Amino acid sequence: MNAPSSTAERIASCLINLSHEKQSAISNLKLQKLLYYAQAWYLAFYKQPLFEEEIEAWVHGPVVPAVFRRYREYKWTPLDKVEEPNINEFIRDYLQEVWRVYGEMSASDLERISHCEEPWIKARAGLPPDVSSHEVISKEWMQEYYSERLHA
Repeated sequence: MNAPSSTAERIASCLINLSHEKQSAISNLKLQKLLYYAQAWYLAFYKQPLFEEEIEAWVHGPVVPAVFRRYREYKWTPLDKVEEPNINEFIRDYLQEVWRVYGEMSASDLERISHCEEPWIKARAGLPPDVSSHEVISKEWMQEYYSERLHA
């Protein structure tokens, strides 16, 4: 269950490779949403972050800026397979489950869903949809919101 050695970069690498295993293309946009949902549900289930990096509420939904920048040159095209990250089996199994729930959804479906959920809405704090923002989506908001959904 422990995730202190996880970084957003390692989790992203694992998700990218998982997309290749499942023969389901993943863009940077979709990767960002999967990182968000992996973090959010991990907080709900285990009461600790999967990775420490902050997630920001950008126009097209939740984004881990450093991971976004790493894959920026791909624009909207599918990401290439990457070197296999050093991730423990528990985390790998957890990410398989995240993929099972969210992996077959399109990037735009995931964007639309995240825009309807409280953590993203709170971080955007009433900004118009097309206004840029670097506001952080609080881990506390994610943990609270998704924990409530567990018991709904």
